[in-house]
Amino acid sequence: MIRQSGLDAYMFLRSVRTMFIMFSAIGVVSSMSILPANILGGGGQGGLNSLSMGNVNPKSNLLWVHMGVFALTIVWSIWCLVGELRIYAHLRMWWLADPENNAGRVGALTVLVPNLPAGLVRDEQRLRTLFDSMFPGGVRAIFVNRDSRELDKTVRRRDSLARKLEAALTAYAVRCTREWARSGASYASPLPPRPAAPRWRQHQRSGDLFEHYASEIAMCNHFIARSGRALDAMERRPSALVMFNRQIAAHMAAQCVLDHRPFAMAPVSTNVSAADIIWRNLHIGPWSRRIRGYVSFAASMALIVAWTVVSAFLSGLVQAGSLAGLDAFAWLRKRRLLLAVFSGTVPSLVLALLMSVLPRLLKLLLLLEGTVRRSEIELRVLHRYYFFQVWNVYLVTIFSSSMVPIAAQSVREPGKIVRLVQSQVPQSATNILTYVLLLAFVGAAKEVLQLAPLATRYASAGWSLLARTPRALRSAECPREFDWAAAIPTHSLIFLMGISYSFIAPIINGFVAVYFGLFYLIYRYQFLYVYDTSRWATGGLSFPKAVKQMLVAVYIAEVYMLLMMVASVSKSPSPIARVVVAALLIVLTVGAHLYINDACMPSIHHLPIKRAADIERCPLLAREFPNVLGEHDDSSADAGALHGTAGEWERRQRSRFYAMYSSLVPVCAIDLVLRAFPCLLRAPAPVEVARQDNVDKDAHQLKEEEEKEEEKRCSALESEPEDCRDVQARSEAELVREFAADSIRAKPVCNLWVPLGNSSLFGDLVREIEHHGRGTILVITEGTTITPRPDVQVDPDFEIERAEVRDKNELAAARRSRPVHHT
Repeated sequence: MIRQSGLDAYMFLRSVRTMFIMFSAIGVVSSMSILPANILGGGGQGGLNSLSMGNVNPKSNLLWVHMGVFALTIVWSIWCLVGELRIYAHLRMWWLADPENNAGRVGALTVLVPNLPAGLVRDEQRLRTLFDSMFPGGVRAIFVNRDSRELDKTVRRRDSLARKLEAALTAYAVRCTREWARSGASYASPLPPRPAAPRWRQHQRSGDLFEHYASEIAMCNHFIARSGRALDAMERRPSALVMFNRQIAAHMAAQCVLDHRPFAMAPVSTNVSAADIIWRNLHIGPWSRRIRGYVSFAASMALIVAWTVVSAFLSGLVQAGSLAGLDAFAWLRKRRLLLAVFSGTVPSLVLALLMSVLPRLLKLLLLLEGTVRRSEIELRVLHRYYFFQVWNVYLVTIFSSSMVPIAAQSVREPGKIVRLVQSQVPQSATNILTYVLLLAFVGAAKEVLQLAPLATRYASAGWSLLARTPRALRSAECPREFDWAAAIPTHSLIFLMGISYSFIAPIINGFVAVYFGLFYLIYRYQFLYVYDTSRWATGGLSFPKAVKQMLVAVYIAEVYMLLMMVASVSKSPSPIARVVVAALLIVLTVGAHLYINDACMPSIHHLPIKRAADIERCPLLAREFPNVLGEHDDSSADAGALHGTAGEWERRQRSRFYAMYSSLVPVCAIDLVLRAFPCLLRAPAPVEVARQDNVDKDAHQLKEEEEKEEEKRCSALESEPEDCRDVQARSEAELVREFAADSIRAKPVCNLWVPLGNSSLFGDLVREIEHHGRGTILVITEGTTITPRPDVQVDPDFEIERAEVRDKNELAAARRSRPVHHT
């Protein structure tokens, strides 16, 4: 999972698995202890309320059952969270240093330094000397960002014209094929009339639409080429990307105070990629960004209030009781079953639809705030959206059914507020249960079906208005990105609902376990085969934020328990002891929270110096799976010990078992299972057989296999993105250009991908367009055809990226080697 989808996807999937195991175990224990206590509580409640804590007589000793199980739940939850963070810290350190995951990328050696002083902006050599002399290994390349707004406009115009020309050529090829088929498949059949150029341009340039587009694209390409050769003429901006020769230097620079002046050269970001940077936000000054941040925060608070009103209004509007009072819905009064189903599902469904719009609004606010990285926007939305859901979904909408009666009655009789909490809070369990069920089954079905991408895919494939070009068809087949900002807070909200009502209404534990179990199975498949996670490479930084959200849920659950125990002080036996236990649980959680902040959090953001020194001494350690328990030092291993012995295989397997389960159960339990089943640590038989077969092979056969493997490796290397290629093999000019904005890195040539029509004259049209492109346009016709229907069809195995060219030299070579098409 880590190799294919990244550490972010693995940690997210792992957190879902952990919550599934937790609530499964809690559900079994609570159904054997709390649930019988609630049923036999003697409170006189009926329906689902008889299964909740509200059915327990306050004078009964059965409340100790709830307190005992809840204490075990809290202790185990904190154990799991701390254990998961410990394991994540080791995995994060391994991910940072592993060249296959992160260390082999250019971004791993690069830092983004905003808010540069004017003196360093003008003197690039002084900026290089500053970083080169202070950090180990020195600087490999520096790029001071430029003002490329004019170039941005030209690139956008060129790309828009290219899309229009591709669409026009494809439509014309389809039309040619249709006319050719109607004329009896005669190669001498004339082509249909070409589309005319736009009227507003005809007085400036003669010719048809194709000539007009090709000429305009050529002018744009020449401007892009001139701008690329004259970067020094562009105005410098107060930000820069600095690439070091050693990874540890980048992490040291990110942790240092680079300037004493306020907001100067801070904050520094590591693991930077050009695709992740929002280039237009780099021009915003530090004071302006700070003011925008305050405005964004105020807007978020206003949005909370506005969304509260909207959510409450719509939830009240769709209540079946309110609708039944209207003449148009009078038929609901006689259908009690339909009324119950309607009132139980529709409010939750409307609420879920409302909350799905919020992440986009929050992302827009953070974008306007001046955030410079897209991944940072996603990470910051995680917290904001979570607290939105806690307030609007949990407290205002679902929990309001118990809070409103408490508030109304406590105004008249303030002394009853504690007793009302004990009687009214358990009645909200029904609303919590329906919301969890809705997301468990409807949300899981939605995730499996992928309705919006499915509809878009078939619409693009079937409608010529949406899929006019082979590139549009290929785009419709591309995997979609996972919505991290919406998914993680939603699962944290379900965790909050489950743990806060785990002792109040234990029946909810089973449904929460079903929720996380379904999503674990679904996400396990989706991350491997559906989602594209290549653009989201933070190294699992979303996981610590999810842990903090779960700690908030633990605090809320403990406050509930404390209030429930305080409410029973005047009636039940030994009430003070239960209040003390509830208070001690809060103290325990605070201690665990402080431990997490002081011991775990500092080690997850940057590569430790000791780890970097160990890897420099023994580079093979960078590829070793980490020992998550830290019982022995991996740095003591030498290069010879890291290869294929049976003892080394057993050690690796044992480390993997510890990494998978040591956060859920004690290590001694894992060791007991491994001693009872030693076969789990043995190397698989096919591996040993393959080794013996390799020994028996002759040298000639082994040499042929090595050559094939080398060819595959070279082919894979050519297909890798720029950021993944060998850093040392690339020149400083190439690296500097990779640091530049998207428009500066734009190709000065245009690659068009269109199908050939079934006419011998259409090939002449392609050559004519390339001629009017003045050596800056390449028409690619491979990998796509026009069917007899006629429809555009794309070869799924054809990689258009390999056929595209980057400059005029590659374009000329591609034309010379282009195959001759016979139609």
